[in-house]
Amino acid sequence: MSYLMKGVKCHSPVMCKVAGSLFKTHTLKNILRINEQQLKISRASSQLSSEKANSYNYIIVGAGSAGCVLANRLTEDPLSTALLLEAGPKDTVLGSKRLMWKIHMPAALTYNLCDEKYNWYYHTTAQRHMDSRVMYWPRGRVWGGSSSLNAMVYIRGHAEDYNRWSREGALGWDYEHCLPYFKKAQTHELGPDQYRGGNGPLHVSRGKTNHPLHQAFLEAAQQAGYPFTDDMNGYQQEGFGWMDMTIHRGQRWSTASAYLRPAISRPNLSVAEKTLVTKILFQGTKCIGVEYVKNGQRKKVFANKEVILSGGAINSPQLLMLSGIGNADDLKKLGIPVVCHLPGVGQNLQDHLEVYVQQKCTKPITLYSAQKPFNMVRIGLEWLWKFTGDGATAHLESGGFIRSEPGVPHPDIQFHFLPSQVIDHGRVASAMEAYQVHVGPMRSTSVGWVKLKSTDPNDHPIIEPNYLSTERDIWEFRQCVKLTREIFAQKAFEKFRGPEIQPGNHVQSDKEIDAFIRQKADSAYHPSCTCKMGQPSDSTAVVDPQTKVIGVENLRVVDASIMPSVVTGNLNAPTIMIAEKAADIIKGLPSLREKNVPVYKPKTLETQR
Repeated sequence: MSYLMKGVKCHSPVMCKVAGSLFKTHTLKNILRINEQQLKISRASSQLSSEKANSYNYIIVGAGSAGCVLANRLTEDPLSTALLLEAGPKDTVLGSKRLMWKIHMPAALTYNLCDEKYNWYYHTTAQRHMDSRVMYWPRGRVWGGSSSLNAMVYIRGHAEDYNRWSREGALGWDYEHCLPYFKKAQTHELGPDQYRGGNGPLHVSRGKTNHPLHQAFLEAAQQAGYPFTDDMNGYQQEGFGWMDMTIHRGQRWSTASAYLRPAISRPNLSVAEKTLVTKILFQGTKCIGVEYVKNGQRKKVFANKEVILSGGAINSPQLLMLSGIGNADDLKKLGIPVVCHLPGVGQNLQDHLEVYVQQKCTKPITLYSAQKPFNMVRIGLEWLWKFTGDGATAHLESGGFIRSEPGVPHPDIQFHFLPSQVIDHGRVASAMEAYQVHVGPMRSTSVGWVKLKSTDPNDHPIIEPNYLSTERDIWEFRQCVKLTREIFAQKAFEKFRGPEIQPGNHVQSDKEIDAFIRQKADSAYHPSCTCKMGQPSDSTAVVDPQTKVIGVENLRVVDASIMPSVVTGNLNAPTIMIAEKAADIIKGLPSLREKNVPVYKPKTLETQR
């Protein structure tokens, strides 16, 4: 700084010293101030670059049936970055499916239905219309979500389910806008046609066992007057036929296998497992990221485009409520600051309830012997070696859909046939040679809710499905039992038919059947509709038809929770379709559409079949 002093002329040595000292002090202060400002700028810049390094275009919460699809589709563009967060572990050990055989061997499916390691292990409240029973609700907590735990049945639902969604406010989600996304997702082993896909990541196959009891079931259904359908996901859902399954080359084909593994090596996709998202972060009503806990440490990560919740019908509404989006009165009671009053969050809970009608088999051809230790080892070794044999199927290879009574326009009862006996979700071993049908109504009128138990994200929410709360639902279940008994009484079962195990011949009157249903009906594991899609003018809607959460910015929900109403069938295929369609919406692409695709209608509604 010496050049600043050159023009100063000192007449007195004392004055010169004082002036010099004052100038040095002033200069030092300026230097310190400049350094401090530079340090602040440097810190801010460092924080900004750190946030940028900790920032993605998209954060997807939940690597389940929808989340894996989104992770794949949103990172097809190499300039688009995404972070996928999953609360559970990977679905492989050391990269091997064989070492994680409990997930990938189709016949081993009941192991994980009973294992908290890969399963949220939810329970409902005591059901007052079902003798105060607490119902068990397994939900996937692993790569692939519930598609890594389910029975691998691929059912799309009926075309009219999607037309109904459109009428309920989900504009653009009618059948002609949804069918192309079912096809986009799928490669069917029988090849593409007007209804099936032939080039998608999700492999779908038919059963290979040709078991005599499956043949007997399909023959008996036709003897009872029901049609055979060669594709219940195609032109005609109504009738009985062979089930489609998400099994490929003898292995479970979850969304982790179909969508996540093919995308995992992309540099623009990051995936974190064993990571519990605890809160959505907001600036005002603008979503900016999420807070999560991993290895006991609480961290934040930011999204510069959107956060997408794909946690499913329990976790997505739970996370919204924990983050201040929900019914303001309920949130205030728990001391949660309200970001947006959205009373529909957690409401409109719908599920399928089903019951097992079981018959003793007089011939030793059921899966009973396969469950003996020596045979289990033999079946397991064959699967581990070649992915073939009895371990390569879930054995739910036949089923059907019928109407409960005249006047019903499309099927409202579903059947899954199994050449075995299941007791307590498979948690109790089969006791005898037997076969069974899983049967239940598809469009029950009982509706429930999900609410927070506390502000702790680790606490399971309160789940109230409100089963059998209407007379219509009780009547439909009676029909399920009566119509199943009629099929089992046909000639095709004569050489196999032993005594009825469940409900049992002593259960005959309506009152006795109703009591049996209350005691034995269980969830088919299809919770849905808790973040209902609809118009912003609908006070019960949570997301709009673009899947955006109403009332806030940069936040979407994409999973089974956004269904306006439950579909006629299993939920995995429709959830994958929802994610495929949502991916195009998020990318700003025009919706695929296929007009005037024919759909079967009964010749008359004056008869039940």
